[in-house]
Formats: sequence, structure tokens, C-alpha cells
Amino acid sequence: MRLPLARAIRGAARPGRKTKKLIPLLHRGDIAIIDHPDIDIVCANALIDRRVSAVINCAVSLTGRYPAGGPGAILAAGIPLFDSADPDLLERVAPGTVIEIREDGGIYEGGQRIAAARPFTRALLDEALTRARANISVEMEAFVRNTLDYLSEEWTLLFDEQALPELRARIHGRDVLIVVRGEGYREDLQAILPYVRDKRPVLVGVDGGADALLEMRLRPDIILGDMDSVSDEALRCGAEVIVHGYPRKPGSTEPEDETAHAPGLARTRKLGVPASVLRALGTSEDVAMILMERKGARLIVLVGSHFSLQDFLDKGRKGMSSTFLSRLKVGSILVDAKGVSRLYHRGWRILDIVWLLVGAVTLTLVILSVSDSARAFIDLLAVRLQLWLRHL
Repeated sequence: MRLPLARAIRGAARPGRKTKKLIPLLHRGDIAIIDHPDIDIVCANALIDRRVSAVINCAVSLTGRYPAGGPGAILAAGIPLFDSADPDLLERVAPGTVIEIREDGGIYEGGQRIAAARPFTRALLDEALTRARANISVEMEAFVRNTLDYLSEEWTLLFDEQALPELRARIHGRDVLIVVRGEGYREDLQAILPYVRDKRPVLVGVDGGADALLEMRLRPDIILGDMDSVSDEALRCGAEVIVHGYPRKPGSTEPEDETAHAPGLARTRKLGVPASVLRALGTSEDVAMILMERKGARLIVLVGSHFSLQDFLDKGRKGMSSTFLSRLKVGSILVDAKGVSRLYHRGWRILDIVWLLVGAVTLTLVILSVSDSARAFIDLLAVRLQLWLRHL
């Protein structure tokens, strides 16, 4: 992909060091300036959805460490991608400043060159993917080793009795739907809407998963996470908020500071949203599964969760011990959303039958009111029915 000079790209710059915090601030036609090595597919899809005119990455978009799917998705969507830009570009350009990107990757403001980036072409993508596929066995070996190393440390997530927060929502004996804003979450959630409407499970949004529920006009009952990617609107929607904190190191002599080990608590306090803290190792979605299982959930349905090697490499995690253990613990009641969409078939409800009968009666009355021949036909049927009944 090469940009002709006549198609130099102009747009309002939107810089952001944390991509997931930048995404909600983007508008159609903006130029997103990010710092995101190995752009993952979730980030790429979010940028595509915001219809940006170009993406400037201050990091290397595809290092070759593993085959990240984001750069290819951005190019396939027809969005120009530039990377390896000057690192200080994020601080140098104010949000909303109109900038121009030229064919050679030069970045201009008011006609003056302020930085340079590398046009990320299809050839560069293919080359990096070839290196990444050759390196994947090395990444896999390191990933498995780290998973085993951390198993001895994180097993307490499953078997140690720890204080669990009291919940307003009744969990025992009910289905629970846990939503994570991972790849394909919209399709998964859309597919199981009949299940949600019919079974009315407890709705748990993990960080940005709360916004995913609100997108579908579903209000979460519980929001759990470190609060780094959920919107203010979701936090204020009336859901019960649980901040995921991290345990203090054994033997630590540091003074007790809730916000130091649960950074999301500072945000909820600033918004005036009541929140409890649950300290546990592992990802927030792991903690959500364990909490719901311990509270007696009948079934746990997951939407948009992370479990593949690609998912974990995208998230920058070196192992998956907590996720492996949490799924091992709740496995008997855990169902993937895509499986639910294929297995669940809603039967006829009384309300459905009532509406069907009302519709049929209404249609009959309309026909009778406008058609003499229809009335005659109905009268004939009535006579024949009476004669048949007499012969019984």
C-alpha cells in the first residue's frame, strides 16, 4: 500500500498512550496516534469501528514476535497505517490539531514537518508475519514454562478461603452471563439475546464488558474489574461495582493503602460511585468466574473471553495459569456463548400463543368485515360443522 502525493491524509490528531482509553475519544476522520507494539485484533477492530482516516503508531506494529492480527485487519479495512514514529509525537501534538501525513511518512503541522513515520505496507506485513510464524514455537515454549512456574503461586485463587464481598444481586441457583469486550463479543452477545431475554441471567460486565451490555440495551447487574476501560456512563448505570485489587506481597511492611493495590478505587470514589474491593490474583474475568461459582451460580455463560494463545499474547501476558485454574475450577458449569447460540432453542411460551391467537382472531374479523364471499364461506363451514356434530 502506497499513498500517492495527491492523497496526502489530513485530519484531527488524537494522541493516546493507552489505546483502549483513546478509542472512545475518536471521531470519524480523525488520525489516531497510538503507542501499541504488536497491534491486537480487538484494538484494530475498535479503530476500524471509529472510522479513523489513518493510524500512526509510535511503536512497531508487528514486531515478528508472534503473528498479531491487528495490522492486517487495519490494512484490509483500507485504513493507512504508519509506525515507528518519533516517540515524542504523543506529547508534541495536542488533541484536535490538524496534521497531514504524506507519502513518505512525513507528518506535517501547518506546512512544517514535525515528525516521520514508516508507511506500513502489505510487503512489510507479509515479511513480519513470516518471521512471526517461524518464532511462534519459541513463544509457545516460553508461555508454557511461565504458566507452570506461576501455577504454584496462583493456586490460592482457587483454594484459599478469602473474604468475598456481599452482593445485592441474588446469584445462588441462577444463570450468570459474564461479558468481556474481547474479539467477536458483539456477535456472541447478539447470538444469545433470546437466551438472555428468556432466562434473565445475572449480567456481569468485566470492565468494558459493561459497555458492551449497554450497547445491547442490557443493564449490567454487576461491574467487576480494575476500571481502566469501562466508561463513566456504565459506572453510573446503577450496577453493583466491584474493584479488582491485587493481594499485598507476603511479609510486606508497606502501610495499608487500598488505592495502591486497587487503582480502580480512586476512579470510583472520584465519580461518587459506591464500590467494594475484591483482592485476588489473575485477570478480572478469572476473578469474575470464581466469584460467581462461589456464590452458587447454576450456570456461567461467557461472552468475548480470552483463552487462546493468541488472546494471551495479544494481552501481553507471559502465562495463563490463573485462567487455566479458574476454568478448571468452574468447568462443570461453564458454557461458551457460541455454544449456547447453537444449543439453545426457545420453546413456545404462553404469551407467544396468546399473541398468535389475538392476531388470528383480528385477521378473521377484518376479512369478515370487508368480504361478503368470506362471510358466506364461514357460514357454510359453520353449517357443515353443526351437521357433523349431530352425526357423532
